[in-house]
Amino acid sequence: MQALERLLAWGGARRDITFLAVSGAALLASILGFQPFPFDIAWVAIVLCGVPILLEAFVGLVTAFDIKADVLVSIALVASVVIGETFAAGEVAFIMQLGGLLEELTVARARAGIEKLVRLTPRTARVLAGAEERVVPAEQVRVGDLLRVLPGETVPVDGVIRSGQTSINQAVMTGESLPVDRGPGDEVSSGTVNQFGVFEMEATRVGEDSSIQRMIRLVQSADAGKAKIVGLADRWATWIVVTALTAAALTWLVTDQVIRAVTILVVFCPCALVLATPTAIMAAIGNATHHGFLVREGDALERLAGVRRVAFDKTGTLTYGAPQVVAVRSCLPELGEEALYACAAGAELRSEHPLGKAVVQGFQERGGRPPEPLEFRMLPGRGVAAQLPAGRVLAGNLALLEEQGVALPQTLPEAAQAHLERGCTLIYLALDGRFAGFLALADTLRESAAQTITGLEQAGVEPVLLTGDHENAARQIAGRLGIGRVYAGCLPQDKLAWIDESQAQGQPVCMVGDGVNDAPALKRAQVGIAMGGVGSDIAVEAADIALVNDDIKELPHLFWLARRMMSTIRCNLTFSMALNFLAILLAITGLLGPVVGALVHNAGSVLVIVNSALLLRWKKRA
Repeated sequence: MQALERLLAWGGARRDITFLAVSGAALLASILGFQPFPFDIAWVAIVLCGVPILLEAFVGLVTAFDIKADVLVSIALVASVVIGETFAAGEVAFIMQLGGLLEELTVARARAGIEKLVRLTPRTARVLAGAEERVVPAEQVRVGDLLRVLPGETVPVDGVIRSGQTSINQAVMTGESLPVDRGPGDEVSSGTVNQFGVFEMEATRVGEDSSIQRMIRLVQSADAGKAKIVGLADRWATWIVVTALTAAALTWLVTDQVIRAVTILVVFCPCALVLATPTAIMAAIGNATHHGFLVREGDALERLAGVRRVAFDKTGTLTYGAPQVVAVRSCLPELGEEALYACAAGAELRSEHPLGKAVVQGFQERGGRPPEPLEFRMLPGRGVAAQLPAGRVLAGNLALLEEQGVALPQTLPEAAQAHLERGCTLIYLALDGRFAGFLALADTLRESAAQTITGLEQAGVEPVLLTGDHENAARQIAGRLGIGRVYAGCLPQDKLAWIDESQAQGQPVCMVGDGVNDAPALKRAQVGIAMGGVGSDIAVEAADIALVNDDIKELPHLFWLARRMMSTIRCNLTFSMALNFLAILLAITGLLGPVVGALVHNAGSVLVIVNSALLLRWKKRA
């Protein structure tokens, strides 16, 4: 049995194309009466295209008692050969294989661009053994190995930092463009990039367990086979096989014409019915991939077609990691806010950190020219230190100031709290050992956010803001985007409760989020969409669809695509069933013979595949 399965798998598309080319030539020669052999040359098509169908049907029946289209096709082939309709048998086999090849090419094209959306797996790692450092292939790293990662290198495996301070760019794993500070005891993920400091780490998850490999498996899981409607078509195929055999037997008994019975078997093959759904789903998945979506479940688009509300988390979805300075607070009487801003811009002038760059850019946009630092030092995980004409400046987090012995004013927590509550990030500054003040930076609204909300409303979907942020921040964002329904201060259980209530009211919900706290809601919603394609590991595992490039402007297209896909499936099913029953009536009355019946029936299968393939490049016109 294993030998048969290997034979079936041999060659793939190349084998099919070769067999089809030879079989097509043989059938053409048979039509023209060219017979170089003592037997009908149509036998070439029967052997090359029909035998794989017979083997597949046999393997399915013996190993899993799986009765599907190939069983009825096999019966039709054998019956046609028995009654001497060799050309009809070859034609059925040829067109069936042609339809199968078109489906395979449709699926292959649908998935061709998916792997391009994922960063390549790190190839090498620096393994430490005592004082010795060896560069080895990343797949040879074992749990417990001690590794060294230099600035600019990709983290090869998941692990925990044992020594060193750094900033990690986690965009590939979280979609967040701002690097995060990491030090001893902090976890790092494979595929992320070390931006500034050198650090040593202990490997904790390697090989197939690493984050980047789990992401690749996520890509590979984009398979239409799990769609519920595909299972329904398969069940119909089983009943159609039984019905076809019964109808053929009754026709033979009543009319005493075996050729009519064979024609019924030929035209009754549920090929178009079985192909109707998976080809549409895979073509729609391919379309979604082209627009930056990874569809994990085939039935996700089916479910999305029925969604009437979209709940957004705020941070990381409607906003993105491009901070801007929104407030400057000086705590030294002799140092005005503009002068403090200039000190901060001068200290950050040589910094590669996005927060530092945002400070410099903001100061320059106001027409300022940052002072050139006389000395500059990057302090990974803390901030920067610089010598400016105005004095020695420290810019970074509170840990930096505390380590440098800078006394913090008692009023600082109260002054900073208002900005922290709005979700701002603070850069604290010290001048010549004295606390000087802070800059507040806030994440910016995505440029496409307003367009996305408008597009969703035009698609008949109600946008909802479901966030853990404070009421004021949530209302401010919602007001700018025109979102009328806002729920702020939500804990994970609050999001679950709202989704349950909405869906109980007959309003299916699509949840869009990116964090671990969104995972329960992503799982509970009718459809979950994770930002960044990888968000957090837990969020992605809970989601049905991943938005790889974080560009939410394509969300309206995804909703229109899901509905178009369902329309295509319904059209395919209706057409295939109508064609089958019409052909059966003509076969029973004797108006349709095996050869023409095979041509009509299999042409229907090809038309279904072509109709589904149109989804690959479909886009709703404005």
